[in-house]
Amino acid sequence: MAITVFIADDQAMVRQGFGALLAAQPDISVVGDAPDGKVAVEEVLRLRPDVVLMDVRMPELNGLEAAERILGAALQPPVRVLMLTTFDIDDYVYEALRVGASGFLLKDAPAEELIRAVRVVADGEALLAPSVTRRLIADVTHRRAARRAEPAQLATLTPREREVLELIARGLSNTEIAETLFVAEQTVKTHVGKVLGKLHLRDRAQAVVLAYETGVVTPG
Repeated sequence: MAITVFIADDQAMVRQGFGALLAAQPDISVVGDAPDGKVAVEEVLRLRPDVVLMDVRMPELNGLEAAERILGAALQPPVRVLMLTTFDIDDYVYEALRVGASGFLLKDAPAEELIRAVRVVADGEALLAPSVTRRLIADVTHRRAARRAEPAQLATLTPREREVLELIARGLSNTEIAETLFVAEQTVKTHVGKVLGKLHLRDRAQAVVLAYETGVVTPG
């Protein structure tokens, strides 16, 4: 089945350009678009696409608020939100990850990176592997001086689960974690599921935020 995508951006050229690029892929179908956050929320709740490309800055309702409303609806199957951003609004993206967005992508990213991002997010993984994403997360968390105290749930992780959490936070995919730890990819998926469950996290993106905030990993 094709991956269904919805595009929310206040610039018509962006919507049309991204839409044409994605629609040209045999495994992706663009089901709609919106020029502002309010319309995006209404249409996404109606259409229930697999992936939403959400611009951060939009009229009526900004991308962060729109993402929070969409993700707060807890649709099943889940809708994945991929934020579109530029370097000068990293803090907004950081907050988007905290509310459950599956990652973020620079608006000037190459076409192949956009296509890959949609496939990665649709597959249930956070878009955290590219080096630019790791730099952005490290930079944002480094500038946020206040860290939360280490949650008690971290103590419930086994040494292996904590190691998996660290590798997730470093931006590794399940395949890369399996290669690093010399275990089967299915074993990694089991560990990831246990980590998310014990820490009461929605997805890998929130695991990355928590890992940086609590000092499980540090920028750089």
